[in-house]
Amino acid sequence: MAETVTWLRRGPGLYLDATLGDGGHADALLAAEPGARLLGCDRDPGALAFARERLARFGDRVTVAHVAFRELPAAHRAAGNTPFTGALFDLGLSSRQLDDPARGMSFQTEGPLDLRMDPSRGDSAAERLRGATEDTIAQVLRAHGDLRQAGTLARALVAAARAGELATTRDLVSVLDKALGGRPHPRRYAQAFQALRIWVNDEAAELEAALQWLPEAMSPGGVVVTIAYHSGEDRRIKQALRGGKRTFPSRRRPQLASEALSHGPWEELTRHVVSPTQDEVVRNPRARSARLRAFRRRPS
Repeated sequence: MAETVTWLRRGPGLYLDATLGDGGHADALLAAEPGARLLGCDRDPGALAFARERLARFGDRVTVAHVAFRELPAAHRAAGNTPFTGALFDLGLSSRQLDDPARGMSFQTEGPLDLRMDPSRGDSAAERLRGATEDTIAQVLRAHGDLRQAGTLARALVAAARAGELATTRDLVSVLDKALGGRPHPRRYAQAFQALRIWVNDEAAELEAALQWLPEAMSPGGVVVTIAYHSGEDRRIKQALRGGKRTFPSRRRPQLASEALSHGPWEELTRHVVSPTQDEVVRNPRARSARLRAFRRRPS
């Protein structure tokens, strides 16, 4: 979103882009803030190669690291361990990932049912489904896809995987069609692909690990900007950075922004979630579900 760099930029210092992707946000930040240095991280080696070339003009202001969220502390230490002035977590997929059939990220293109953010590590979705239980997959579809027919879908997916009939994205779409009694709304495909991708990459636990580490990595006054694309991610961010559930002083008077987060290391800068403008959605329909939040590190 256009507001991302505006929220993130806080003068000279070391910034973290934990999801470097194609390097768009990093490019904009480094161009806008001459005193900024960047630690750009991503678990996708293809994304890192693309971003490294894109950001080459900034020279030694940029350090890149091939790491997952759990490995961010090690990458930070290797970069000198200077507290971050700002940090960005954009949790969405890049258009390049979605449009590459070999990655298996989209129901709109045919390719292997892979879904890994890092194709060099771990098992593909097809491989993991062959060894999964119906209960596990049902829980995955509920928790990460908000799919009401999770049990029915899980039975169909596990049966197809064990029969060797779930190797490609087209196979997955076919199983969903049969289990849901015809061609469902495209959103159902997107929810199923999303849920399986989060499971394959252990994205929920990775995010939890990063959010727990962040307070010690940020300088006082440093800002963290998060962009989530589904309710589970956004809820996890709110719970971690707000320090638990908000409480209201009375049933008649909602809590004021100045009263929020009176405890814990974070002050929430965005009183409400920031959504993309209609113009942004027209330019990039995939940004429609983006939810931006910004938090500032309190003095210790």
